[in-house]
Amino acid sequence: MGGISIWQLLIIAVIVVLLFGTKKLRNMGGDLGSAVKGFKKAMGDDEEKHADKTDKDADFQQKSLDESAEPSKSDKTRNDKEQV
Repeated sequence: MGGISIWQLLIIAVIVVLLFGTKKLRNMGGDLGSAVKGFKKAMGDDEEKHADKTDKDADFQQKSLDESAEPSKSDKTRNDKEQV
């Protein structure tokens, strides 16, 4: 009663084809398809970049615990001179 029937959709489709022509409709469909593909690719690239950023904590290399716990000999000498 309130919905659109198949016959009404067919009449609308025929009117659209008569107004725009099949060639222009085909071009619009291709443009729309390439736009959707580009959007999906951009979203996929964005997710990959986001995943790469979460894997790293910082841009510098981490030191091992042995390197950070034992200061080098020159550091000990320098610290002694500063304290005197």
